[in-house]
Amino acid sequence: MRKRKLKKYVLPTIIMTFSFIVILTVAIITKDNKNLSKEDNITYVSNTIISQDMAVINTTKKIINPYTDQSVTIGKNYYNYKAESAEQEKSIIYHENTYIQNSGVDFVYDKTFDVVAVLDGEVTNVKEDEILGKIIEISHNNEYVSIYQSLSEANVKKGDIISQGQVIGKSGKNELDKELGNHLHFEMYVGGQTVDPLLYLNKDVQD
Repeated sequence: MRKRKLKKYVLPTIIMTFSFIVILTVAIITKDNKNLSKEDNITYVSNTIISQDMAVINTTKKIINPYTDQSVTIGKNYYNYKAESAEQEKSIIYHENTYIQNSGVDFVYDKTFDVVAVLDGEVTNVKEDEILGKIIEISHNNEYVSIYQSLSEANVKKGDIISQGQVIGKSGKNELDKELGNHLHFEMYVGGQTVDPLLYLNKDVQD
């Protein structure tokens, strides 16, 4: 059986045809990609928008006063070991022939006032004490704990999630500091240690 030979012009023609198809295919794909890129610029956020300066949201929270009534004043300060003796005497509680160092700040007003949470947190304890009155304890982030004593009303219960500024109770009277009359005894703990609340109130948490 005799083998058939291709004519000389057939092979170059096949090669040229194949090359043309490849070039045409590449051109079509490139054109489609360019069209897609244009559509992408319309659909998605452009580089120009991303590069613009954006204001960063300030997540820093300031510790607020445990009351909202501007008529409230300080009746007794926190006992400071480093203060002058005259100042320390003003921070002593005398109860049943015993002198007690004040572990918080007493806020007073002749009328009952709302007591609010100084920060977001969770109520970890609510109880009533014969001497201290109703007590609310709230745990916050950063190892902060706030305690509200001498309350006539407690509007929250253990386990409640509290927002900063939320009314949690009302001021009242207790047996420990009768001479103060209507007041709120407020304490703060940081890392398990009692601190002077006035050094933290109206300050940023991170500071």
